[in-house]
Amino acid sequence: MHPTLAADLTDLPALLEATRAAAERALTGLDARPVAARPPEASASPAPVDGVGTAGALARFEERWAPWFSGSAGPRYFGFVTGGATPASVAGDWLTSAYDQNVSSGEDSAAVNLERETVGWLADMMGLGADHHGAFVTGATVSNFVGLAVAREWLGEQAGIRVTDAGVGALGRVPVLSAAPHSSVYKALSMLGIGRDQLSLVAALPGREAVDVARLADALEALDGRPAIVVANAGTVNSVDFDDLRAIAALKERFPFWLHVDGAFGAFAALSPRHRALVDGLGEADSVCVDLHKWLNVPYDAAVQFTRRRDLQVAVFKNIASYLPPPTGEPAYQHLTPENSRRLRALAAWFSLVAYGREGHREIVERTIDLAGRLGAWVASEPRLRLLAPVRLNIVCCTLADNPTQERVAAFVQAVADSGEAVVTPTVYDGTPGFRVAFSNWRTTESDVDRLCAALSKAVGEPLTP
Repeated sequence: MHPTLAADLTDLPALLEATRAAAERALTGLDARPVAARPPEASASPAPVDGVGTAGALARFEERWAPWFSGSAGPRYFGFVTGGATPASVAGDWLTSAYDQNVSSGEDSAAVNLERETVGWLADMMGLGADHHGAFVTGATVSNFVGLAVAREWLGEQAGIRVTDAGVGALGRVPVLSAAPHSSVYKALSMLGIGRDQLSLVAALPGREAVDVARLADALEALDGRPAIVVANAGTVNSVDFDDLRAIAALKERFPFWLHVDGAFGAFAALSPRHRALVDGLGEADSVCVDLHKWLNVPYDAAVQFTRRRDLQVAVFKNIASYLPPPTGEPAYQHLTPENSRRLRALAAWFSLVAYGREGHREIVERTIDLAGRLGAWVASEPRLRLLAPVRLNIVCCTLADNPTQERVAAFVQAVADSGEAVVTPTVYDGTPGFRVAFSNWRTTESDVDRLCAALSKAVGEPLTP
């Protein structure tokens, strides 16, 4: 054994304690750390030849890189729908690395059963039925990719074609319909060979991002019986608008289509009795995307893809080799997702669900929704800002009241980041440049919203680019 490795093995307890202390400093110091960090210009150092050991690597990391990491785990990172990581999920994530399970098959570990248990809990929380099967993937992009890959195979089934064997070209044009698809849907269509240009935008309801179901019915009827893919939203990225899933599912009585629902974070409305009606009909979907490192507050990266047609999922992703178990009975996960090598992403979610239960996570969802409402009320009272959309759930979409050009909004967003108090992200809503403030972090409180309001007020008072 290399002497440095041997020394690290001997010193493992002390090294783990030093790493724990470093993690503690990072997490307990979030309130003092600037939420955004602008790293200095620096050239990459040469690759190490003689290693310095774990203690040396930790010291070098804390000196060179840690000061320039963002405070994205903290309560005032509102840029993307980014949850932090609950204490239990951090514990689960650490143990994920320590146990280092490859959750491909269940032949030599109970890790697969833990993932199945966790997926079952999540399906129940989201109001999905026993016919929905799931698997952990990296995030919403891959979750949407898997769902649409199964949809592509379903289209082939309607035409008597095995797309996995014949290729997507055998399908010809693939009709995909949606009102306000997330960018990852376009990316998935590109990766699947269907093509970004095959997605046809259907008109939304006036002043909304939710699809006009009557116009969707017209678009389906125009296909003259040709099967299609419909991508519905349970929470759009700018205004958290929800398609009427129940009404869309009812169209299946008249038209053949696969219903994929992108519920990356909006699906968590199912945890709240006050907001559960927004996802009524989610259980009717053929495939569902849920992103866990958003509102479940587990570390990156973790999401789940649910589908009713696990047989078609196996057809797409099966991995046949002499040394691998065949996809019979309860298929191994290597036959269900793009990855053959899979870390035990489920463990962090399992820990958090066991630690806090449905009620603990409901509290996170409802508190962050209330905090978004608090900010929305403040924006409505601030004459220098204006709302671009109603605050429906956990995102506040707004802009400058005066001359909201992309340049002025970008300067405003940068001024907020430079304050060190918060991060928000620029966007465009209904043709108007603006910014969005996303609430999902388990730590965020009313005092954090008040600090955000102060930062926004100061930034809007500074000179901005014309």
